[in-house]
Amino acid sequence: MKSEVALADGEFIDLRGRRTHVHRAGSGPAVVMIHGSGPGVTAWANWRLALPALAEAGYHAHAYDIVGFGYTERRDGEKYGIDAWIAQLTAYIEDVVGAPAMLVGNSLGGALALRFATIHPELVARLVLMGPAGVPFTLTPALDRVWGYTPGVESMRKLIAHDFAFDPSIATDDLVRLRYEASIQPGFQEAYAALFPAPRQQWVDAIVTPDAAIRGISVPTLIVHGRDDQVIPLENSLRLLHLIPNAQLHVFGQCGHWTQVEKARDFNALLIHFFR
Repeated sequence: MKSEVALADGEFIDLRGRRTHVHRAGSGPAVVMIHGSGPGVTAWANWRLALPALAEAGYHAHAYDIVGFGYTERRDGEKYGIDAWIAQLTAYIEDVVGAPAMLVGNSLGGALALRFATIHPELVARLVLMGPAGVPFTLTPALDRVWGYTPGVESMRKLIAHDFAFDPSIATDDLVRLRYEASIQPGFQEAYAALFPAPRQQWVDAIVTPDAAIRGISVPTLIVHGRDDQVIPLENSLRLLHLIPNAQLHVFGQCGHWTQVEKARDFNALLIHFFR
């Protein structure tokens, strides 16, 4: 496996003409992880604890920066939304993975994985939805704060401690600094602010997949949610449990929106068990 430093730094690939930032580790069946939409988010920020665990368990773990986020190339005047994000995911699985992949989607990434599984079922081996959007719900105050973020160290600390996590002690100085500094990289905040302008309910609605399409998902599906999630309501996952025929739901108590961070060891073990 790559060294921890090399894995954290990632690499750039050409993905159908776009310079795309990715992290890859391990070998074996492919697992593609799709990050969420918080300020300062990158594939590494979301999946830094899952990538090495999956690689050590015998999987080829992939995580890329969604276009409009992180270090993937942005273009002047370009608009980003679910169509562009689905096109990017399609290109990644077809061109980089080259075979059906196990998908893990977090929050916004959950909405993308959900939609993708209805459009390209032939490219999905198994599906994991973690704190997912993708079904109708009323914009939560926490999500409104996340999408309306104004850069600042204390603003980032409050988001992590009070909106993303159940346990505020997770908002260490190192983590706050990591996410804050990522949020103020050149072009990052400008692109982020343009993604979800008010009124923000419209962006919740824009990434909804119709119930009829969700009922057609046939691959084994694992849904994971923090019981105390303030950003995406637990009811989303309960609805998906009822809609997806071959679905199971795992709810972590005393856990907020960042299941993959707050419950990292148990979350990783759950993924590995499900994939086998």
